[in-house]
Amino acid sequence: MRSRIKKKTLHGSAWLLLAALCVFSSSLMLQGCASKASPPLKKEGGAGSVPVMAARVVQKDIPTGLQVIGHVEAHLTVTIKAQVGGILTQVYFREGDFVRKGDPLFEIDRRMLESQINQFQANLSRDEAQVGLAEANLARDEAQEKYALAQVDRYSRMLKKGLVSAEQADQMKANADTASAAVRADKAAVRSGQAAVNASKAALDNVKVQLGYTTITSPLDGRTGNLNVQQGNVVNANSSELITINQVEPIQVVFSIPETQLSLVRKSQIVTATPRDENAPPETGELTFIDNNVDPATGTIRLKATFPNSDRKLWPGEFVRVTLNLATRPDALIVPSQAVQTGQDGLYVFVVKADHTVESRPVVAGVRVDQDTVIEKGLNPGEMVVTEGQLRLAPGSRVQITDSPGISAGSDGVKGQGK
Repeated sequence: MRSRIKKKTLHGSAWLLLAALCVFSSSLMLQGCASKASPPLKKEGGAGSVPVMAARVVQKDIPTGLQVIGHVEAHLTVTIKAQVGGILTQVYFREGDFVRKGDPLFEIDRRMLESQINQFQANLSRDEAQVGLAEANLARDEAQEKYALAQVDRYSRMLKKGLVSAEQADQMKANADTASAAVRADKAAVRSGQAAVNASKAALDNVKVQLGYTTITSPLDGRTGNLNVQQGNVVNANSSELITINQVEPIQVVFSIPETQLSLVRKSQIVTATPRDENAPPETGELTFIDNNVDPATGTIRLKATFPNSDRKLWPGEFVRVTLNLATRPDALIVPSQAVQTGQDGLYVFVVKADHTVESRPVVAGVRVDQDTVIEKGLNPGEMVVTEGQLRLAPGSRVQITDSPGISAGSDGVKGQGK
C-alpha cells in the first residue's frame, strides 16, 4: 500500500516538473520574439527624420469670388453648305487648318453655269433686238396716226363747207382710229419686249450669282473641323454640309451661378478660366452676358464670359474651372492647396514646430485661389505647413525640410512666401 502511494507521488512530481519546464520555455520564446521585433521609429536624429517640403502661411489681400464649372463654346459656329450643285473639283485646305475670312475653301465645277450664262446672254440680245423692232414700228405708226388725225381735222372743215361728202369724212376718221390702235399695239409690244429683256437680265444675273457660289470662301476667321465631302464627289445645293468652322479667337465660356449671388454680379467683371490640366495657367476674360431669367428647376442663372484666347489654350467643348471675381478680401491666410489633407474628422494640415516635429491640426478651408487655398480657421501667419510628404508622417514625427527646383528655401529650409 505504501509503495502505491509513493509511486503516485513520484508521478505527480514529474507532471509538476514538466509544466514548469513548459512555462520556462514559453517565456524564453517570447523574449526571443521580442528581441527580433523592429525597434520603434525614431522621431529625433538624422536617420529618423522624414524628408518633406513645406511652405509658410501667408497673409495678404486676395480677390474672392465664385468658383464653378463651365464649358467652352466657340464664339461663332458656321456650317458651310454648297449653294449650287455639281462636282467638288478642289479643296483648298486640310482638316483642322486655321483659315481667315475670305480664304477659298472649295471649288465646284463651273462649266454648266458658264454655258447657261452664254445662253442667257444670247437670249438677252434677241429680246433687246425685239424691243428695238417694236420701238421702230411704234415710231412709224405714231407718224401715220398723226397724219390720219390731221386728215380728220381737214375733212371735218371741208364737210362743213360742203366740199366733201360725209362718207369721205367718216373714212378719214376710221383711218385715224386704225392708226391709233396700231400705235397702242406697238406700245404694248415695246412693253412686252422690255419685260422680256428684264427677264433675260434677271436670269443672267441669277446664273452669274450661282457661278460665284462655285467658289466657296470662309465667312470668318476660325478653325476647320472634319471634312464631310471629299474632292471628286457630287454635292447638292443647300443640302450637303461640307464642313463646320469654329471661331476660337475670341472664345466664350458658359457657366451658371446660384441666384443668391446675382446681386453681386455685374457686366464687365473679370473672369478667369482654368483648364483641367492643373499646370495650365488660368486665362483671363470679361463677363459679357447675363441671362434674362433664372432657371426655376436649378435656381441658377446662365452667364457667358469672352476670352481673347490668342494662344488658343481654350478649346470648344472642354470643361474648365471658372472663377468669377466679386471682391477683394484683405489679410487672408493662404497656403498651397496641396498642404490641405482630408481625414476622417475633416480637413487638416501638418504644422512644422520649432523643434522640427509636426502636429496634425484641423483647419477650416475657404475658397481656392489659383494654386492656393484660403484658411478660415486653424492657422496663424508665418507658421510652416507640410506641402509634400504627408503620407509618411504621424503626429510627433521629426521632419527634415528639403529644397527642390522652383522653391526658394530660407535659412530654415522652408519655402519663403512673404506678405
